Amino acid sequence: MDGTLVDSTPAIVRTWTTWAIEHDITAEQLQGFHGVPSGDVIRSLLPADRADAAIARIDELEIADVADVIALPGAADALAALPPDRAAIATSANRSLALARLAAAGIEVPEVLVTVDDVTRGKPAPDPFLVAAERLGQDPADCLVVEDAPKGLAAAAAAGCARLAVVTTTPAEELEADAIVPDLGVVRFAAIAGEQGRIRIRNVFRDGS
Repeated sequence: MDGTLVDSTPAIVRTWTTWAIEHDITAEQLQGFHGVPSGDVIRSLLPADRADAAIARIDELEIADVADVIALPGAADALAALPPDRAAIATSANRSLALARLAAAGIEVPEVLVTVDDVTRGKPAPDPFLVAAERLGQDPADCLVVEDAPKGLAAAAAAGCARLAVVTTTPAEELEADAIVPDLGVVRFAAIAGEQGRIRIRNVFRDGS
């Protein structure tokens, strides 16, 4: 979701900066966690007796700060082009935050929304994508994961899914995927007539040619 379907970077920077100042955490300590559930980040940075309150605080800050969250290029079109039973969102956000950011960005929530609340282990573990595939009734090997973060791509690989990376938050040289594109604005998704459940993906120039 974040960095793939929605641009929430300014809100993330604001809220985590506020949280870090309140909890005496440096910017350097927060590096390398993109795509990891906030609870896992906090548990790795703070003692166990402070974690629950700190997680509740970042949840409060993030849910309240969605005013400038917007859809990334091609995101809404990609979801709209797919049959309802062929698209899922698997995010490291909790359900409340996911719904808040998708609503702010004007993106319709698909039938299958997997959040950190639905899994025992978040990314980079494969669990979010395995649960999404299961709820779609698909073999993970038949699924394509679109991701912007190295840890999300690692989770997709561990799940056995194909991977399409978008260069919206991370340089291309840091992404390992089957294909890499600037964003979903240069990709077209379409159901293939006569082939139940199959999806065609096409890379196009921004002028549509």
